Amino acid sequence: MITVKGVVKRFQNETAIRYRDMVFEDGKSYMLLGASGCGKSTLLNMIAGILSPEEGSILIGDEDMTKKSQKEKDKFRIERIGYIFQDFKLIPEMTVMDNINILRLERVDTSGADGTLAALGMLDKKNKKVKHLSGGEKQRVAIARAIVKKPEIILADEPTGNLNFEIGEAVIRQLMEISRGKTLIAVTHDERLAKYFDCTVDMNEVTGGDGNV
Repeated sequence: MITVKGVVKRFQNETAIRYRDMVFEDGKSYMLLGASGCGKSTLLNMIAGILSPEEGSILIGDEDMTKKSQKEKDKFRIERIGYIFQDFKLIPEMTVMDNINILRLERVDTSGADGTLAALGMLDKKNKKVKHLSGGEKQRVAIARAIVKKPEIILADEPTGNLNFEIGEAVIRQLMEISRGKTLIAVTHDERLAKYFDCTVDMNEVTGGDGNV
């Protein structure tokens, strides 16, 4: 279970985002909807320990992410969270498999890579350089890299943002299938995908602000 309580995130331009208390239950999928700037991606980054709030707490189980050192947060994320970044963060000149196996530098076991790629329909592309892939194929590689370590939690920041609806819908269906039984929190702008998620959270309703928000 992920618990967000009394969280406030401030930025250098004096903008602040204030989050209402939220609970994300184990094994469920959540879609975060909302206007640009309402704090969707910021929330994912705080759950992952990439950003820290100025106030409040974020608990994953009984562990308070806000009280961990950055080194502890990074270790927790590597071991227990799969993060699918909006811009993929793939290395274009490397092959699909090399982009996954680079996780070994963080002592991640990637022995299940073939099975993960197969589940996403990408096994036949594993020796192809990323720069030669389509947008939908790159997204699938980013998903494979995030879930190959069998994380308890999957965070996805606009997993269909660079794709047309038909391809994006196919990616979401595959993501749902492969993340079954895990906690999935995805940021998206497309309300048409809500039917695939257990819960939809309108971030315009659960955040507020001062300053420029």
